[in-house]
Amino acid sequence: MEGRVAQRESTAFTRQGSQVQSLSRPPFSWLENSDLADQSEARNLPTIDLAHVWHSAGAIVVATFRKRGNRWQVQVRRRDHPSITKTFANRSDAERWSRRIERELDLGETIQSPRHELSRIRFKDLLCRYASEVSPSHKGHEAERYRLQSISKRPIGQLSLAQLQPKHFSDYRDERLKVVALSSVVREFQLMKAAFEWAKRDLGLLVSSEAVSSIKLPKVRDARNRRPSDVELTALRLACSHPSLWPIITIAIETGMRRSEIVAMRWEDINWVTNTLHIPTAKNGHPRTIPLTPKATRILEGLNKSDVQVFPISGNAVRLAWVRLKKRAGVNDLRFHDLRHEAVSRFFELGLSIAEVALISGHRDARMLFRYTHLRAETVSERLRELSSV
Repeated sequence: MEGRVAQRESTAFTRQGSQVQSLSRPPFSWLENSDLADQSEARNLPTIDLAHVWHSAGAIVVATFRKRGNRWQVQVRRRDHPSITKTFANRSDAERWSRRIERELDLGETIQSPRHELSRIRFKDLLCRYASEVSPSHKGHEAERYRLQSISKRPIGQLSLAQLQPKHFSDYRDERLKVVALSSVVREFQLMKAAFEWAKRDLGLLVSSEAVSSIKLPKVRDARNRRPSDVELTALRLACSHPSLWPIITIAIETGMRRSEIVAMRWEDINWVTNTLHIPTAKNGHPRTIPLTPKATRILEGLNKSDVQVFPISGNAVRLAWVRLKKRAGVNDLRFHDLRHEAVSRFFELGLSIAEVALISGHRDARMLFRYTHLRAETVSERLRELSSV
């Protein structure tokens, strides 16, 4: 390291009134008689791209530029002032910032350190800004904003970014696991980590996601094999009073579509000649066109077509109506997403191939598709008898 650094040159600037004198000499030679650091410290310094040294108000000031990956970090140091460090996307921005700091130090102005800057920003402020500037570009942004607001309202949201420590996040984890499912806590931690990384990358704040990512979370075991029985489906149909809810439930079982995909359906996306439906926006970002079963076609033909949307209702309204319906029907532990599992399982029971089912469900990974498949042994047995009799 010492040899590599010695091959470079630093430029020392001595400010005397309005005149500036430039001296070229071996790097770190100015440290020999300086109180700023001893020679052992010089030998331990990392390889730098450029160091600017000058005298300001009788004190040596050093601006050091380092390239870390694709970003530039600049650190300004003076003996009687805390070091100031900031990271930029490009070197020109880093140099402009360092020159501004140099001028302010030269004028004797007090400059707040990045640590002081973090002490003025509450965690909730960062999360709220992430929710307003970043979340809208994400799929499922409504649920994401709801989670961010929920975190912001908790005690951890009142702490400043400078105060946050791993202990705060471990306490948050323990408290949340008492009231919500592990999968919900995992999603919240993923969001907090993403907010920290965005603040560092896009806002230039000297924060780290290490305090969040260092927290250990139990492994999520959310695989489900829940399928509604015929009795449960009958109870749901009889208890359903919402004009759109039962058609939505039926379409979910007949097509395997997600709730968000169903409420986004438009009449113009349906081809009545080929009995197919085009889904332009899906969770995985890949549009697809799916076949409609005869039952799904009949359901759609019987609906009012005065609106652009097939179902002019929000996803949240469907969620709330589904919860109320289950309560009235006395059906427990059945999620709306379980209807997608039911659809995929039925497709395989009908004899469709993996490729055919994946075309309908939109799965691009066979392993994930199998997680949605829960064949009933009695159905497979009946299928085998049919094949044996041929």
